[in-house]
Amino acid sequence: MPEDTPILQLDVISDVICPWCYIGKRKLDQALSQVPMQVNLLWRPFQLDPNTPPEGYDRREQMQRKFGTDGGKRVGETIHAAAKGTGIEFAFDKIERTPNTLNAHRLLRWAASTGQQHQVAETLFARYFEHGEDISRAEILLDVAGAHGLDVKLIDTLLASDADCQAVREDDARARDLGVSGVPSFLVGSQFLLMGAQDADVLLNFFNKAQAKLAAQAS
Repeated sequence: MPEDTPILQLDVISDVICPWCYIGKRKLDQALSQVPMQVNLLWRPFQLDPNTPPEGYDRREQMQRKFGTDGGKRVGETIHAAAKGTGIEFAFDKIERTPNTLNAHRLLRWAASTGQQHQVAETLFARYFEHGEDISRAEILLDVAGAHGLDVKLIDTLLASDADCQAVREDDARARDLGVSGVPSFLVGSQFLLMGAQDADVLLNFFNKAQAKLAAQAS
């Protein structure tokens, strides 16, 4: 792109165990392939249930408590329908536990410094939703880190500590202060917020309008 191409600052607020966030990520990819701007993209944490215990929940029991005997099946059917055209193969039957996502969000935070954050997000979604893996487990997170060229020894040391736990919680709190009540949410220029797994054309329209307003403010 030419040097004077506008830069779009885009924060994606998401949780890696949110199926709508995975759908939203794939639709975002479709939009990014068409956006006429340079994009600085940053993934931001939002825990759907920050009170999830470290060992997680039995997913089948959790779904039954939340949605009833057949409610989980109906929710799954709705998600499968929404995922058409994204290439996602949800395999909910493979998922045994709903994990606490604090450590996954820490890994995403560290991946930002390597330029691999977007790719790590994709892999975390896929490992959970398509392969049923427990993405709270250190060995899974280290495998993801290694697959994307992160320093596995350093990540192992960081995961064993409390490094950036509070920073993730503070980022989550800031998102809620901005009015985020559901994810995925898309924040442009720290000002303009769009919530939901939107289609690519909706995202493109939002990006263009938000960027125009930011340019007007700067002129």
